Amino acid sequence: MAHKKKDNILLKTLHGRLLSTDFFARNWLTILTIMVMFLIYITNRYQCLTRMERIQELQRQLEIVQTEQIYQKSVYMSSIRESAMTERIDSLHLGLSVQQQPPYHITY
Repeated sequence: MAHKKKDNILLKTLHGRLLSTDFFARNWLTILTIMVMFLIYITNRYQCLTRMERIQELQRQLEIVQTEQIYQKSVYMSSIRESAMTERIDSLHLGLSVQQQPPYHITY
């Protein structure tokens, strides 16, 4: 009995009658559900890949901005050093100088 059923499926496949309109009419809901699930899978995969690319792009931009921030901080820190301020004042010829004695403390 099992041998005859195998031959029947094999013959239907060879003659192209395995996936007939009757098969689709009986199983349309299952086929539709599988197709919808497959489309949802493709959509989720695409969204995941595009978001991962966006995250990588933002991480590269963040690294660039952090590098620029470190550079600007070093420029600022070097410009507020006492020697840099003294050089700047001397170059502008303001006549200011560094006080040699400490400031007076007024006590009551």
